[in-house]
Amino acid sequence: MNWRKNNWRKKLRELLDGLTQKSAQGRTNCFQSLSKAFVKKYMPNFIKDRYFTICDSIERSVKKGGELEKAAAAELATIVCVQLGTDDASEEICKTLKPVLLTTICDNSVSPTARAKCCIALGNITFLSGGEIAEVIILMQQLEAIFSCSYLKGDGTVPNINADTANLHASALSTWSLLFTLVTPGTISSMMKSKTLPSLEKLSELLESAHLEVRMAAGEAFVLIYELGREESENFEEDFALDVSETFKQLATDSHKYRAKKDRKQQRATFRDILQFIENGTITDIQVKFGKEVLPLDTWTRRKQYETLCNILGPSINIHLTENDLLRDIFEITGSPADIPTYPAHQMERFRKRLLNAANFKARTLSRAKNRDKRSDF
Repeated sequence: MNWRKNNWRKKLRELLDGLTQKSAQGRTNCFQSLSKAFVKKYMPNFIKDRYFTICDSIERSVKKGGELEKAAAAELATIVCVQLGTDDASEEICKTLKPVLLTTICDNSVSPTARAKCCIALGNITFLSGGEIAEVIILMQQLEAIFSCSYLKGDGTVPNINADTANLHASALSTWSLLFTLVTPGTISSMMKSKTLPSLEKLSELLESAHLEVRMAAGEAFVLIYELGREESENFEEDFALDVSETFKQLATDSHKYRAKKDRKQQRATFRDILQFIENGTITDIQVKFGKEVLPLDTWTRRKQYETLCNILGPSINIHLTENDLLRDIFEITGSPADIPTYPAHQMERFRKRLLNAANFKARTLSRAKNRDKRSDF
């Protein structure tokens, strides 16, 4: 979309008008074109003036549209929330779209592909809007109801599901993992004992899935649970860690010829990193450079959040890391006093919550560094 500088607003208005056309394919094309435009350029003011129209179109298409239209509308919902950031309009969109997205992901008559896209969108807008943790936990339980269909059967055999359904389960589990990064350490063990969160034994059954994406999502969930769980106790589920490490070793050295070579390579690389963390508490140092700034991805929690935003924004994430207040809050990127945004009074409560989360994250990082030093000395 190579639009001239003075013409892009006109093009965007035409695409917004196209969201109400009669042609389903035409509406889908407009959703997709708007998503591409909103990813490439940070334009919160333009969207804020029209968020009600956008939200209404998304809601209508998710309710009544076909598979491709539902998927395109769900994708736009996430991008709009990224654009609006800490603005109240983002919270309003989340409140409006949550019910229809939740209804869609629980509707077995909807195609698995559309349900998967809606799962991802629902988790993303919940994460971005900074909702109450009680609501986050409820949504995590609803997501578990979806991916639990990939647990082993009562007789211990692996369920036979097709590729589209496996993708749905993997999307639900990956979304569950993103929301898990919002859980405060200190409550994880108690929530597992009360079955508020699934047990590690149940999650380990997903590692036996015949589908790569489910196994990968399960490994990701495990490493996040252990990272935050070890902030509660250095010996968090230590006995189970020894047991599951054997499964990780098998996946990290998998050489079964009936699996695609590319899949085997991807699986081995991922589970080697997971195994290294579970056994030694170490993580590969990754740094993202954008402009003159550097973002260290020194925890699995931060990696998961960054990966999620990369999936939303693609190559344009560097633009948003530089200009978008929401992303800078999430990753604790501080600028000069002249660059620090000012917030109206009605936004301060949400900003306070983000600052509290940032302080908790910093405390966890410091604690983790001390524990790593102790393990190294030992």
